[in-house]
Parts: sequence; C-alpha cells; structure tokens
Amino acid sequence: MSKDVRREILSWILTIALAFLIAMFIRTYVFELVDVPTGSMLNTIHVNDKFIVNKFIYRFEPIRRGDIVVFRFPDDPKVNFVKRVIGIGGDVIEIKNGVLIRNGKVVEEPYIKEPMKGNFGPYVVPPNHYFMLGDNRNQSLDSRFWKHKYVSKDQILGKIVFRIWPPDRIGSMEGK
Repeated sequence: MSKDVRREILSWILTIALAFLIAMFIRTYVFELVDVPTGSMLNTIHVNDKFIVNKFIYRFEPIRRGDIVVFRFPDDPKVNFVKRVIGIGGDVIEIKNGVLIRNGKVVEEPYIKEPMKGNFGPYVVPPNHYFMLGDNRNQSLDSRFWKHKYVSKDQILGKIVFRIWPPDRIGSMEGK
C-alpha cells in the first residue's frame, strides 16, 4: 500500500472519529431526541411523538412552572419521565375536588385532557426541587403517587422544545 493511500485512510478514520466525538458531545450536553411511549401527557403529547430536548437551557434560565421537562424518575433513576412542572421550591400544591391549587390560588390549566378526580396534598415543594404532573391527570404516574414526590434540579435532563414527529404536528412546544 502506498504512502498516499495510507494517509487517505488515516484522514478518513480521523474525520469519522472526530464526527463521532462531536455527535456524542452534542447528544450528551446540548440536544437529544426523545420519544414519549405513554399517554400520561395527552392531549399535549401523544403516544410515540418525538421531540428535541434542549439539555443546556437551564444553565441560562430558571426552570419555570408550566415547562415540559425530561427527568430521571426519582423512584428509579435509570428511567426517564416526561411531565409538566407544576410546583417549584417553596410552592404549596393541593388538589381539591379535582382543581389544582398553588399557593392558595386556583390554577387555570387549559392543557389538561380532562378534569382531575380526587383530592391530593397539600405538598410543600422543598428548595431546588419540583412537583410534576402529567397533563392526562387521571392516567398519569406523577408526583402525587411517587415514593419520592419531588424531582431535584440535578435530575432534570432538559426541556422539551420542539416536536419533530409526526409531520402534521411538527413545531415549537413553547406555550403548550
């Protein structure tokens, strides 16, 4: 094999290795694709919808009530969940007769699939923790039912920002 051929092969190997490292960096620290395999977020998110998760946004802005986030499930950190942030540190969350009450005030929730059933709480969200609920409240395994009720900031992997599948619902998730 000639010297030029060896150089060309080495150049290709280095280019492929560099592309792989850049892709791994982006997936680990910047953006990741996720799909949602359950109906716990209906009607906002449908089963098998696919999304881009922004993994660095919370380095520059706070986690807000209403954000839809991907996080490690507090009762089994090997499993990732997608839910809506309902309460932040210091909030008191209560559900009375199916109505969400945060800090003594009724919360309007146009995104939920149907009115909730039951009474829950009150829950006092610890500092640097979050209370999560699915939009399909009557079919969602969320903070109300977990052994460890709150998600710590370091368990949050990122914010769902853009739906990429299915094609008829492609678009931003801001304000959803």
